[in-house]
Amino acid sequence: MMLPPLLIAELAVLGIATGFLAGLLGIGGGMLMVPFITLILANRGVSSDLSVKMAIATSMATIIFTSLSSVRAHHKRGAVRWDIVRRLAPGIVAGSIVGSLGVFALLKGSYLAIFFGLFVSFSATQMFLDRKPKATRQMPGTTGQLAAGGLIGFLSGLVGAGGGFISVPFMTWCNVAIHNAVATSAALGFPIAAANVVGYVVSGQAVQNLPEGSLGYIWLPALAVVAVCSFLTAPLGARVAHSIPVGKLKRVFASILYVLAAYMLYKGLSS
Repeated sequence: MMLPPLLIAELAVLGIATGFLAGLLGIGGGMLMVPFITLILANRGVSSDLSVKMAIATSMATIIFTSLSSVRAHHKRGAVRWDIVRRLAPGIVAGSIVGSLGVFALLKGSYLAIFFGLFVSFSATQMFLDRKPKATRQMPGTTGQLAAGGLIGFLSGLVGAGGGFISVPFMTWCNVAIHNAVATSAALGFPIAAANVVGYVVSGQAVQNLPEGSLGYIWLPALAVVAVCSFLTAPLGARVAHSIPVGKLKRVFASILYVLAAYMLYKGLSS
């Protein structure tokens, strides 16, 4: 299908921004993508309930590509804690499947929009405050990390984000260095996205009135444009993350998140 040039430009700008932030802050970009894709789909006549669900699913699908791109850049610098990835990943896959294949399909889009808004507000507050952990705190054992991975995967599946909004604060709370936490979060984005995408495709097969170019809940035209652009800019964000202090940038980004959270709360409460 042919997309209007203006729509391609909008999606390209969105992909450039989210890819850069994925590499810079270790987030999958969903906190930016979901509100904007919701708006784009709504403007194309998709119902409010369905546009929220498709935005969440499409956002998650793009994380497969941004994760591969950004983790490659982080791995070259030796920043990825693969020991943490191995312990969190099994729980992440299980939690993602439960979230995307079960709970996601059952909840109304308005409820998901409200949950997204509240959770992004919480994440923005944590990012803004940038609280420091106790010096003695460490990552939990294998069972604890398995449980933490399950929660990360489950919540990610409900809001369409790569898990960095939970995993980065969790790891830094356990005294993992911020650059290692960002890099490790990027690596965790792949199993989160892959497991959730399977759930979105399967659970969306029976949905009516999907727009042209849909695969389950995933809107393929948006996925293609955003994924290409974000794949190109994620390594740039990863390089910048290792060369500047990100504390001030986090506060600026948190302020933007409050605005996007407010929009999603409005969508959820007004539909």
